Amino acid sequence: MADLAFASASELLHLLNERKLTSRELLEFYLNRIETYNGQVNAVVYLDLEGARQRADLADKARAGGQNWGVLHGLPMTVKDVNNVAGWPTTYGDPADADWRPERNAALIDRLIGAGAIIFGKTNIPLHSADFQSFNAIYGSTRNPWDLARSPGGSSGGSAAALAAGFTPVELGTDIAGSIRFPAHFCGVFGHKPTHGILSDQGNLRRGAWLKSDLSTAGPLARSAADLELLLDVLAGPDGPAAKAWQLELPAPRATALGDFRIGLIEDSSIAPIDSAYRSAIGNFVDQLEQAGASVSRRAQPSLDHAEAHDAYIKLLRGTGAGRMSPAEFAAALDIAAALSDADNSYRAQLRRAQTQTHRSYIAAEEIRARLNLEWARFFESYDVLLCPVTLSAAYPVDETTIREDRKILVSGQPVDYNDQLFWAGYSTMPSLPVTTIPIGLLPSGLPVGINVIGPYLEDRTTLAFAKAVSTLAKFIPPPGFS
Repeated sequence: MADLAFASASELLHLLNERKLTSRELLEFYLNRIETYNGQVNAVVYLDLEGARQRADLADKARAGGQNWGVLHGLPMTVKDVNNVAGWPTTYGDPADADWRPERNAALIDRLIGAGAIIFGKTNIPLHSADFQSFNAIYGSTRNPWDLARSPGGSSGGSAAALAAGFTPVELGTDIAGSIRFPAHFCGVFGHKPTHGILSDQGNLRRGAWLKSDLSTAGPLARSAADLELLLDVLAGPDGPAAKAWQLELPAPRATALGDFRIGLIEDSSIAPIDSAYRSAIGNFVDQLEQAGASVSRRAQPSLDHAEAHDAYIKLLRGTGAGRMSPAEFAAALDIAAALSDADNSYRAQLRRAQTQTHRSYIAAEEIRARLNLEWARFFESYDVLLCPVTLSAAYPVDETTIREDRKILVSGQPVDYNDQLFWAGYSTMPSLPVTTIPIGLLPSGLPVGINVIGPYLEDRTTLAFAKAVSTLAKFIPPPGFS
């Protein structure tokens, strides 16, 4: 049974369909692991034991009677605590929302249930789902299974930690600034940030919010690329009013065999230099790709001004977030912004300027975004995927005492601004491109690292196909101590 902890969803579904395992047995297996190990990592923060057990029993009875609920029939899983499940708390890590329970499921939750999944719990996030760590005043701090002193990432940190620790076979996260990609990289699992707009956010906005963000998207995390595709096929497509007229048919992958992909590579940026050990790991992975028959153009990347792109992303990201500031918070930000010198380009200064910018400034950032999107499109006329660092380094120690604007992390032995990580998040978020994050091995320190596979707009199947094509080189490794 121990092998079940790190089996893929596809393998588990095969066992279920062959009647070699029941849904109730698999659910109890995960619940036992959570009871045994969750005290160390604090990844799973809410469980519906009664409801999950009832649904598992129904799934087993239905299967025995020849019924098929869908491709996920009887598969237990957890979801990130930003997803609205009727009757369960959706807290965003905020004590003000600790007791709020939505009356209806989000559309994506209904899709998972409609495909036969058994959603049995929720995983932890940072306050407001807005950090590269995952701790809050309600549920406490989630730790990385590879090193309990380190962060699993954020904001889908609980999702990735639960996968790495063998608490769930798949997860549903969200991403606006690396929130799927960073945790997948830090915990050695797979993640997929879909092309924006192909997954519904119907019924899944935060309490009191009405405006949808064109930077944020939900997406799957898993322990294999095949499982990412399995979940994406369940989740993708319009819902709500759009479903009256629109259907989604994603293009077939541009290639499936490794040697047929046209591969570009960006290894670093002067805006946010990456750690030397991580860069070596990327270099080693690319060497392995070439030895396996891949053709990698090591200097092929979109023709972008990184500083311009990063500035525009910060304005769009933090400008959108300003709408949820209280009048007092906004007034304080105005005072801070007014006192800034023109020479101050620190993250704190960028943040306050973005929060208090004019509408004209915001539209100017959108203009830059539209122009740079054309550069991305031109690049993908010649290349199928672009390999890219996920962030600056491997997982770093948890820091709950320093406010985000003042935090530092070590990169190549030197302290750098914690918020420099936003560059690598925004690199593919701003153009709304699909990104599959895959594990590429362990550093000498023993920590896992990954790489981003960026693809053309709406061509999610191409990045997923590439991830499957390198499955012998990029695979999940269980963390020691959780077997």
